Amino acid sequence: MNFLLHTAPDILARVLLVCMFPLSAYDKIVHWREAMAQEETEPLPFPEALMVVAIAIEALTPLCIVFGWHDRLAAFILAGFCVVTAILFHPFWKYPHFWRDAGDGRQHFWDFFKNLCLAGGLGLLVISAGPVGLGAVVTHPLSNAPYSAPPSP
Repeated sequence: MNFLLHTAPDILARVLLVCMFPLSAYDKIVHWREAMAQEETEPLPFPEALMVVAIAIEALTPLCIVFGWHDRLAAFILAGFCVVTAILFHPFWKYPHFWRDAGDGRQHFWDFFKNLCLAGGLGLLVISAGPVGLGAVVTHPLSNAPYSAPPSP
């Protein structure tokens, strides 16, 4: 019962938070040329090495987060990756009238903020007190107080 109330919701939330990253790593491997073409839109040094680093981050940090092995460090690294990716590859501000036109600028706008939102969710994992279980959420549904304190024995 402890697993269903305490562990399972935490694992499910972690899986849902990071499930796109391994798929993105796989996509970069399978579609290497296209991924390199996108990366080379910005003047970055050593693009091939950076792509390998990106693949490693997207493949390994989600595993650490889901399995709880150095999960705060992994979440911190992945959050930083999301912010850097947003700034480098989704510069919506470079598109005049990005909000009015249904085009690349608007797509970059939404992708930029999706990356920032992911960074925020990962940041919560970095600073959280750890899983408190579904019981605390049910007992105090409108309060964040039980989440900021360690669970009572």
